[in-house]
Amino acid sequence: MIQINMTKAKAIAHDARRAARAAEFEPFDNAIAKQIPGQVDGAEAARQAIRDKYAALQTQMDAAQTPDELKALMPTK
Repeated sequence: MIQINMTKAKAIAHDARRAARAAEFEPFDNAIAKQIPGQVDGAEAARQAIRDKYAALQTQMDAAQTPDELKALMPTK
């Protein structure tokens, strides 16, 4: 039987989570960096929603006990 190191598996999953979060942030980062009037507030609100989504995912990944639970949580993008 293959033994999976959950600590390493979680580290890999968190790297994938961070990459997916960064990809979702990208369009809003441009609006914030350029300080485009009328878009900054909306962009920051969208970024906060993304932060909240991935904070919840991080908690779920940390709580995963099996490789299958962790795999089910992996971002698909």
